[in-house]
Amino acid sequence: MKNNKAKFGRIAIKVGSNVVTTGDGSLNTGRMLRLVEQIAVLIKQGYEVILISSGAVAAGKTDINPSRKTSLISSKQIWAAIGQVKLMSNYQFLFGKYGIGAGQVLAAKDSFRDRLHYLNMKNCISAMLENNVLPIINENDTISINELMFTDNDELSGMISSMMDCGTLIILSNVDGIYTGPPGRNGSEILKKIYAGTHDIDKYISASTSEFGRGGMLTKYSIARGIAKEGINVYIANGTRDSVINDIINEKDVPCTHIVASAKRKNGVKKWLSHSDTFARGIVYVNDGARDALLSGHASLLMIGVSKIEGFFKKGDIIRIFDERGDQIGIGKSGYDSRKAESCLGEKLKIPLVHNDYLLINNKE
Repeated sequence: MKNNKAKFGRIAIKVGSNVVTTGDGSLNTGRMLRLVEQIAVLIKQGYEVILISSGAVAAGKTDINPSRKTSLISSKQIWAAIGQVKLMSNYQFLFGKYGIGAGQVLAAKDSFRDRLHYLNMKNCISAMLENNVLPIINENDTISINELMFTDNDELSGMISSMMDCGTLIILSNVDGIYTGPPGRNGSEILKKIYAGTHDIDKYISASTSEFGRGGMLTKYSIARGIAKEGINVYIANGTRDSVINDIINEKDVPCTHIVASAKRKNGVKKWLSHSDTFARGIVYVNDGARDALLSGHASLLMIGVSKIEGFFKKGDIIRIFDERGDQIGIGKSGYDSRKAESCLGEKLKIPLVHNDYLLINNKE
């Protein structure tokens, strides 16, 4: 059996609800065992693995039928609270059969907004790996509300694999990958490799979602494409196939779609910023001179180049940067709050509004 640790690096594996649950939403313990067996093989070979698993809401739904007066959001929170315990209990029992400790990490999208919270989560997961504890990550659906939810766990898996400097992300669903048409239709073929310069892939993909998941193949591809640009290889594969994970790592000819990683990897701060646009608190507009300097890729944003401020933000918040034509040219971490910035428009200050180390310019990183 091959050992490609240097090639694949740290591995994040995302498992969808439609893989670990049956048609009625109950946990498919047989399928979970097959997944655990494969991950156990990787860990025994010395790979570091992070598991991102859906299934809590679906698993909890089979246990309770909330009263009519309970809102849908509250119902989902109840199902998540019940189902998460069932999900983790099964994982801990199954991994325990192989002598592998497993620990739960519940993530909220808001945890990625603040750089300190982000680093705290990264340090926690790193400590678990260093102590041979398998991190099992899921969205904290018990406290998440719509505007603060991940698109689905595909988005969460992308943010985790980026944060944890993974070399590989494997997204497991109930289909083999991305096809040139509906799977099973005559003439439809699986796209085995997609490179950075490949265009018009979206036209092949249906926007439909599964009953228990929030995301479909279009979401998976969108996340995968962004993560691949950060230097992470992404595989979209069928989690209901026996040995699919090990077959991918052993480079067997298993049906899947490989979104090939960019040769250039971003540093830690730039990766954090890549996933921070939805957290932006305000907008700053810059004049043409500042715009040209920023687009060069080496400049910080100085107050002398700022022409207008919109919205309220605190020091340390993520802000969007627009030119005077209304086009967004980047995002960054603010060195001032909005009140201070407004009072210093056009002034020469030593401390930049956004230092280049905390600046992400479109198409430059």
